[in-house]
Amino acid sequence: MTGTTNTIGLRDVAEIRDLKVRFATDGEPVDAVKGIDIRAHAGEVLAIVGESGSGKTVTANALLGLLPETATMSGAVIVRGRGGETDVVHASPAKLRAMRGRDAAMVFQEPSTALNPVYTVGWQIAEGLRAHADGRLSTKEAKAKAVEILRKVGIPDPDRRVDDYPHQFSGGQKQRIVIAMALVLNAGLIIADEPTTALDVTVQAEILELLRACRDEFGATIVLITHNMGVVADLADRVVVMLRGDIVEQAPVRELFANPQQDYTRELLAAVPHVGQGKSALVATSSPSASSLEDRSAPEPAAGSLIVARACEIGYPGRFGRGGVVAVKGVDFHVGPGEVVGLVGESGSGKTTIGRAVVGLTTVVGGSLQVLGQEMKGVKQRQLAPLRPEIGFVFQDPATSFNPLLSIAECIAEPLIVHGKASSVAAARAKVDELLDAVRLPTNFGDRYPHELSGGQRQRASLARALALDPKLLIADEPTSALDVSVQAKVLELFVQLQAELGFASLFISHDLAVIDAVADRIIVLQRGRIQEQGTTAQVLKDPTHAYTRELLAALPVPDPVEQAERRALWQAVRRG
Repeated sequence: MTGTTNTIGLRDVAEIRDLKVRFATDGEPVDAVKGIDIRAHAGEVLAIVGESGSGKTVTANALLGLLPETATMSGAVIVRGRGGETDVVHASPAKLRAMRGRDAAMVFQEPSTALNPVYTVGWQIAEGLRAHADGRLSTKEAKAKAVEILRKVGIPDPDRRVDDYPHQFSGGQKQRIVIAMALVLNAGLIIADEPTTALDVTVQAEILELLRACRDEFGATIVLITHNMGVVADLADRVVVMLRGDIVEQAPVRELFANPQQDYTRELLAAVPHVGQGKSALVATSSPSASSLEDRSAPEPAAGSLIVARACEIGYPGRFGRGGVVAVKGVDFHVGPGEVVGLVGESGSGKTTIGRAVVGLTTVVGGSLQVLGQEMKGVKQRQLAPLRPEIGFVFQDPATSFNPLLSIAECIAEPLIVHGKASSVAAARAKVDELLDAVRLPTNFGDRYPHELSGGQRQRASLARALALDPKLLIADEPTSALDVSVQAKVLELFVQLQAELGFASLFISHDLAVIDAVADRIIVLQRGRIQEQGTTAQVLKDPTHAYTRELLAALPVPDPVEQAERRALWQAVRRG
């Protein structure tokens, strides 16, 4: 694809001219988009990138007329398709309804909220067909089309699964179903809003392959909204970079990555973590012993290890007379004093289950798991009480782990009050301010509420709360997965600094090997509840011995279109092999 400009014509499936979007608020109005011009050419993938608050999702929603009533639009938003030309800004509700699905469709970021849990996926796909068929499509015909599109997007056994409900599918399969709903009416324009943000790297690679097929086989034009520059390098033909409602740069993808013109674009590219630039780069692996198989066996726990697992099995009890599920099956590992151990694997691998078992939230059903000297198999809640102050927990989504009715200072002070270190929030305020300063937040942020902080600021506050009691051990469960790349880079840098200053040990859970490389001393690779490989960060990332580790590495996109094309071929070869 070419990124050169062209005159307005049939090649422009969508066109935005001088778009301005203003939101009414209780205070001053907010200008979310400030007069931008964008064209999406037929058959291309146009990526709109930027951090949270840049206006990229507002722009995407404007293309379908999905902005809330508090928004005021001006300018022109034109969508061209089988139904002719639709001016979204001035179109009637009826014309917008006719355009949606037929000419343009949306793939939402979170498929679990986009799919209705009480209807089968077949019914939901057929719903769009019926809405545009004016009664000319029978139930049998609609179901047949739903089965056909499910087969095309790679859902196995679609004749049977068409009658399943959303909760019966994995996260990646649900995203495929949402893409099927966008494709079933053969829309010429597909708007994909962060379609891979919450997915594992291998599932993400599969979804990117599917989106590529949407362009190449279905002939769709894709507007991709993302903050992941690796995804942009993998999929996009042309890139628009947004900052605070304005376009700061746009260019063909290879040109933009090879020679970014603006400082902000360079900052976005520099913030993307790379495998080989973190702790794996600090250790030489030239000596034969560094990569020998003998060094990959589970090492003997160091003296004073905070976590020691031996043949550990972790499970969940059955319900309604059914047997329980063993999610983690006989693992051996340890976390030594002052050590950061990265735990990686896909969803369902058991990594979060291990993290929860360490703090007594999941049951150890076999083997042994010792945490700070306490055996967790058969442990009673009263035995866990002395351990609680010694263990901090950083959750994946701080927005849901904070009480929205409490201020940030009250949230951070809560563990201090619960464990008798302070009598009140006022008494704890000096310690709270010290913690806020440690995580590089202004102390006056303590008077704000969680919704008044950005995602990165909330995650820093969550880290402050986890460190409030000076724990010996910190469990970090996907703490950066939902953050913009530049915010993620700052949080990871902060984590490394605090860990070096305070000396706590950590079990750092993630599905992103580049993130693990930035923080971990050793890596444990988990698949379906079993450890496939473990070793130092340099050993595992520079010389992986297991095919699953190689697949995880190959699936990780890098912010370089040329290198990413080679990695995509490698990933496909690994999967075939």
